[in-house]
Amino acid sequence: MGGETAISVRGVGKRYQRQSPSERHDSLRDALVAGVSSAFASSAARAARRERNTFWALQDATFDIARGENVGIIGLNGAGKSTLLKMLSRITMPTTGEIDITGRLGALLEVGTGFHHELTGRENVFLYGTILGMSRREISAKFDAIVDFAEISEFIDTPVKRYSSGMYVRLAFAVAAHLDPDILLLDEVLAVGDFAFQRKCINFTRQLQRRGATILFVSHNMFSIKTMCQRVIYLSKGRVLFDGPTDEGLKLYEGDSKLKAASWLKEPAQNPPIVFTDAKLLNSQGAEVAVFDHGEPMIVRLAYKAFQRIDRPDIRIVFDRSDDLTCALFSTLADDAPIPYLDGEGVIELRTPPILLTSDLYNYQVVVRSGERGDVLTAQIGGGFHVRDPILTTLGYGVFHQRGEWQLQSADAEALLRVEAKT
Repeated sequence: MGGETAISVRGVGKRYQRQSPSERHDSLRDALVAGVSSAFASSAARAARRERNTFWALQDATFDIARGENVGIIGLNGAGKSTLLKMLSRITMPTTGEIDITGRLGALLEVGTGFHHELTGRENVFLYGTILGMSRREISAKFDAIVDFAEISEFIDTPVKRYSSGMYVRLAFAVAAHLDPDILLLDEVLAVGDFAFQRKCINFTRQLQRRGATILFVSHNMFSIKTMCQRVIYLSKGRVLFDGPTDEGLKLYEGDSKLKAASWLKEPAQNPPIVFTDAKLLNSQGAEVAVFDHGEPMIVRLAYKAFQRIDRPDIRIVFDRSDDLTCALFSTLADDAPIPYLDGEGVIELRTPPILLTSDLYNYQVVVRSGERGDVLTAQIGGGFHVRDPILTTLGYGVFHQRGEWQLQSADAEALLRVEAKT
């Protein structure tokens, strides 16, 4: 890789110690008993206990990032993405390996990190800017530009504890971006802002890149990754599984994420009452495909295994655009489908009407809600597909397009019709 190296990572790993419930001490007596027991335990036993309680969030990560590169860090939940960025930003130190960084570094890893809830937006701009390494004179010079970028001028003297999460992220991103960093680290923060602000941030990061800045971007939003990054580093179970062109990395990510728990599911059930074991997209001839023409129907075929009887389930198949915008949803409850219960193993098949989505990349998720309370019983990633049309792109045609009937009424048109009638 040519060019000056901005980030060099060599054999980096991060190990954490997790405490088992039996080792938690709720009283002084518990702590004393544990201390005495530990003192008489053999060194081998103590080492074995430490090893059992060791968790490696990241292991043996090695890569270089050149100045001016935009690199996406992708992977499923728990892959080690946020741990890597925290070590790069020196919030936490690596257990093994070395990290060398050349240039001024700005990081936006969590919404509102560095903000004080009781202070106003104005006061937090100076506080957060100072934490990031800017001088008071530099912050004052850039203050108006920061506020304009964040689009919260009327609330700048309001305590940030009254801000919405979107206002938080806009102000935090504005401060971090106007640091004029040589290296900018972003961890999922754009997911909080609205679509227009996400576009604004992407355009701003492109300006930083044109000035030679290096950007590392962690996100589950593959549209943003594909838009911003020419290269991705794909982490799996704490290790670098792939480092290379974005398209190749995204294919690996999609393949590994199929039938995994949906990313929006904050607390996936440890033992869900039902799981999907296979998911396929078929065309009307029954062939498995990943590309559909606009106006073509599709078949979604799902194999499931229910570990208990589920009465009156609401089975949902959700189509999301690659920027996470939900575009369509099919539901057995809304469609009045005759599925009284699920039990054991079987296959569910959805035959859609002609798909009227515009040309773009999409993914689908499968969700089962209980019929009585509407609780989410499972939510899994199905896979991705592409809707194809030479004209109907999202750039100018929105989310979907349905053919309309057009009629022209004008004096010129009526005169033309009369001339044609005479001839």
